[in-house]
Amino acid sequence: MRILVLSDIHANLEALEAVLADARTWDALWFLGDLVGYGPDPVECIDCIQRLAAVALAGNHDWGVLGQVPLSVFNPAARKVLEWTRGQLPSRQLEYLMSLPVQAEQEGITLVHGSLRAPIWEYILDPYTAWENIERLPTRIGLFGHTHVAIAYHVPDRETLRMHILEPPYDEPIDLKTGWWLLNPGSVGQPRDGDPRAAYAILNLEAMTWMFRRVPYPIAKTQAKMRRLEFPSFLIERLTYGE
Repeated sequence: MRILVLSDIHANLEALEAVLADARTWDALWFLGDLVGYGPDPVECIDCIQRLAAVALAGNHDWGVLGQVPLSVFNPAARKVLEWTRGQLPSRQLEYLMSLPVQAEQEGITLVHGSLRAPIWEYILDPYTAWENIERLPTRIGLFGHTHVAIAYHVPDRETLRMHILEPPYDEPIDLKTGWWLLNPGSVGQPRDGDPRAAYAILNLEAMTWMFRRVPYPIAKTQAKMRRLEFPSFLIERLTYGE
């Protein structure tokens, strides 16, 4: 069973379309949260994921649009786009976002947006936070997003206190058959690892492998839309550099 794993689309339709074209075929799509925010095409991206995803989670920006968290917790640039987004979404899409869980389990794998400890908000950015969340894993493998950085944390044996951190070996399958894993596919719509290409991953449940993938997309087209909508220049320019 071939699973397409996506996270942090952030209303970037061009990036989403590039990922779907690059992935070609899959048996199921799992989405790890943050459909909206930052980008100019929330309606189209929500429609796409609602149609295609076998499971989709809520992210902090999705909650921001819904008023589940106050917009004051976001930086001014993010807040401006979330306010605009709120005015764009029809009631059917708001209802869809409201229906999204913050955590799920699929095929014996745990899915969250942020972390096991705080599914919406916590960032797993270092081995210490990763370790504390691996200790909480109810399954052997956990998937997360939120950081916009593709990475894998592997603990061969929870008794020996050893952790391996794998920088993405793109297009090379990682064997998941042993140990405990926390895996982040990176961001489709706003990567922050210095690589502007859209990021995603393929999980093969039969072979028990994980493959990181990157694909270019027409960034200038997305940026032109954002300029027409007078989005903050910081959000527009960061797409060029993947930061």
